[in-house]
Amino acid sequence: MSAYVPLESVRKVAVLGTGTIGASWASWFLARGYDVVAWDPAEGWRPRLEAFVAHAVPQVAQIGAAREPAGTLTCVDKPEEAVSDADFVQENATERLEIKQALYRRIDAALPARTILATSTSGLILSDLVAGIASAPRFVVGHPFNPPHLIPLVEVVASKVTDPDAAAWAHAFYAHIGKHPIMLKKEVPGHLANRLQVAVWREAFNCLQDGLADAADIDAAIAKGPGLRYALYGPNMIFNMTGGRGGIRASVEQFGPAFEAWWATMQRTPVFDDALKSALVEGVDALMAGRTMEDLEAERDARLIALLKLLGEQDGDNAGKDGGNTR
Repeated sequence: MSAYVPLESVRKVAVLGTGTIGASWASWFLARGYDVVAWDPAEGWRPRLEAFVAHAVPQVAQIGAAREPAGTLTCVDKPEEAVSDADFVQENATERLEIKQALYRRIDAALPARTILATSTSGLILSDLVAGIASAPRFVVGHPFNPPHLIPLVEVVASKVTDPDAAAWAHAFYAHIGKHPIMLKKEVPGHLANRLQVAVWREAFNCLQDGLADAADIDAAIAKGPGLRYALYGPNMIFNMTGGRGGIRASVEQFGPAFEAWWATMQRTPVFDDALKSALVEGVDALMAGRTMEDLEAERDARLIALLKLLGEQDGDNAGKDGGNTR
């Protein structure tokens, strides 16, 4: 990894695209003590970013992950200017192939030779995105979960032309700044976490479409049951514990035949016809109970902060105890 900026030498991070994901990433980097140079093509993006940062950086402090002193935020007019002397780049452009490709062409020559660019794409194939880009060997996927300034997970994926050392560097960097990176072994649409999430949505929408339960009870079936366990362990460990003292072997032997029978009834993919759309809208409107999206986001963040603080206290894996910038 010597060809790239040493982890402890990273000081300046470029954030390209400052919508919900980009602004959240900027907040995390700033709270961890990194200087951020941001760019976005939208009108009025600077005050929106500054307002988001002012709200989110204190949240990072609440979970014990902030560093002193905080970094400084600089907003620039061109993406080439943002990346020209950056030690790391987090790209968060709109999730459309042509938009990201156009941005990569703009910054290709300006990206420093020792700098890695990570894209936050939630499901596009990196090999498609970097076709024809000279600096493509230094591009990786660094996909977070929303909001990145609170949720630890980052999925790292290499393209067909990514330098393996670049992917290893990105994985190490995310760990260094207090995230929980996972390295995927190949490219696939949706990466890993979103594929697992979409699998649950598929069955949830089928249950709604088939009239098995209403939207509120479907949500409760996750949030008040297995969802609580998922905050503690993943599906493999949960299945291991399901087997009691016999562990995973006992679970496979006992529940394997039943699961195979259930899976045979779960192969249908729901179609978003008018009836399903209406059922979803009506069901979620009822769940909203008059709350705004801003109300939901505030509630989500407060619950996430409380959960992260609890988990950090219990297992010692709080992001605030990991590495980070020291200036």
